[in-house]
Amino acid sequence: MFNKILIANRGEVALRVIRAARELGIRTVAVYSEADRGAPHTREADEAVCIGPPPPGKSYLSIPRIIATAEITDADAIHPGYGFLAENPHFAEICEACRVTFIGPSPRTIIMMGNKATARRTMMEAGVPVVPGSEGVVKTADEAASLADEIEYPVIVKAVAGGGGRGMRIAHTPVALLGAFTTAQTEAENAFGDGSVYLEKYIVKPRHVEIQIAGDRHGNVVHLGERDCSIQRRHQKLLEESPSPAVNADLRQRMGDAAVNAAKAALYHSAGTVEFLLEAGGNFYFMEMNTRIQVEHPVTEMLTGTDLVREQILVAAGEKLSWTQEEITFSGHVIECRINAEDPLKNFTPNPGTITDYKAPTGEGVRVDTYAEPGANVSPYYDSLVAKLIVKGADRADCIARMRKALGELVIDGIQTTIPFHQALMDNPRFIAGDFDTGFLEEEKII
Repeated sequence: MFNKILIANRGEVALRVIRAARELGIRTVAVYSEADRGAPHTREADEAVCIGPPPPGKSYLSIPRIIATAEITDADAIHPGYGFLAENPHFAEICEACRVTFIGPSPRTIIMMGNKATARRTMMEAGVPVVPGSEGVVKTADEAASLADEIEYPVIVKAVAGGGGRGMRIAHTPVALLGAFTTAQTEAENAFGDGSVYLEKYIVKPRHVEIQIAGDRHGNVVHLGERDCSIQRRHQKLLEESPSPAVNADLRQRMGDAAVNAAKAALYHSAGTVEFLLEAGGNFYFMEMNTRIQVEHPVTEMLTGTDLVREQILVAAGEKLSWTQEEITFSGHVIECRINAEDPLKNFTPNPGTITDYKAPTGEGVRVDTYAEPGANVSPYYDSLVAKLIVKGADRADCIARMRKALGELVIDGIQTTIPFHQALMDNPRFIAGDFDTGFLEEEKII
């Protein structure tokens, strides 16, 4: 087992890793930028080291500074959390070269799944359903137009190295495809340094359903059910829940089996997710694999009674998975609301600032993962996520009722947050009925 883990991240996920390490008796090192001096994760860790000024490129994304800190503090493992360097294969390779264990999958797996064209080809070879489209990179607009005629419009152009909705453009006609192709290439080059794109048929009104998987270095892989992530804007998730209102036991089994096959094909070890697009008729298609712990992992933890971050650490240390597929059970219904420092009445405009008051909700089945506290600084340099409110109920109706109560008790003053949006969502008839897809917020006025 590790003696000391450095957490190459900040905010609530850094606190989450510190908690899991502490329960395993492992010491922790927090890193922080000058903007995060005195932040909760720096106080909770056993040691804290400043690694640079506020811009991420000079602090949380600086591989030399993070590796140097690990060496100085004698950390024998690094947990990347999510975001920042979590899916950077070069960082994982540097960790290996410096004999510091990277708590996550291998660099080879990150590379394989990080390149969407390679991931797609790997899934096809493994028998995992994929959306009809190109078998690899599409190099010219003419090639894209020819393929679009074959698979039929609408189509979507996607950046090979994309993420967060960047480098993605939808085209409903040949004329629109020409502009979409050029725009996606340019945006991908600017955002990721790689303008390569591929083409897929655009699935109209799908649900975004992901399967949580976990694997170890001994060849064992399990799935821990699904999370429905369809409530999103601009491809950014706002709410996640499990079980999905659209998934029955048979479909869960089929999607789970496909996710396990996907993970085995990628030689996956650690916690991760296989993302699917789900059509109303029950057909589902591989979208991507996230080779890291996800923001919404508490949904699965509460539903299954597991600790995914603890499992990541154990697997990285060479242990076998703590459970077999047969030992994983599901109980109740869980919803997570992402509380962001954004103003939902002004098109979700970011609203950084200082939190003047904070009160967490209480009650059975309520969990809050957050760095919020009176005086906490919500910096404009980083992601706007302030807190995750997770609630478990006996069933979906009970869970929604508990979430209403919890949202009413949650106090985060001094900044605008998405709390009012989530309160309105809990009262929306279509949401209550489970009648939604990824285009829900474009069709429905919530607030």
